[in-house]
Amino acid sequence: MAIEETPWEPPLAGREVEHLTGALDRLRATFRWKTDGLDSEGLQARVGASSLTLGGLLKHLAAVEDYAFTTKLSGAPMGAPWDQAGWDGSDDWEFTSAANDSPEQLYALWDGAVERSRARLAAALAEGGLDQLIHLSWPDGRHANLRRLLCDLIEEYGRHTGHADLIREAVDGRVGEDPPPGWRP
Repeated sequence: MAIEETPWEPPLAGREVEHLTGALDRLRATFRWKTDGLDSEGLQARVGASSLTLGGLLKHLAAVEDYAFTTKLSGAPMGAPWDQAGWDGSDDWEFTSAANDSPEQLYALWDGAVERSRARLAAALAEGGLDQLIHLSWPDGRHANLRRLLCDLIEEYGRHTGHADLIREAVDGRVGEDPPPGWRP
């Protein structure tokens, strides 16, 4: 299978940075595939007692992407589009406010956040690699490094891609571990 058909596949024998970014990109692609092509009803569907929706997960992970690669990485404020988004300061805002957004807005928000994150990560890697300390620190003053930031984002995507698996299967039966070869959002 040609790599162009599965660009999300991590390398078989790469360096550490290639494996970490490859694992993140695979989860991003799988998450985007799990949420792809739905109308408002599909993006707002819920499973059982959970209040999670695919639309809420799209908006949440868009915010996580921008927060990780701005505030946590460098200490900069998140900026656009978040500074004009009406954030109410609650931890659930992105999950609940997504019901007011169109599918096109949600997909564009997530796609844009991932694009910004990739650019910021590439710049940070060029400046100092995985061992460089980032802005994020613990109360005792110790700073995390870029490797930790990447691992935390991989964990966040792993958790929410699992949620997306369950919700999407309930919406229309879509199942699978990875997007099919040749898939594009």
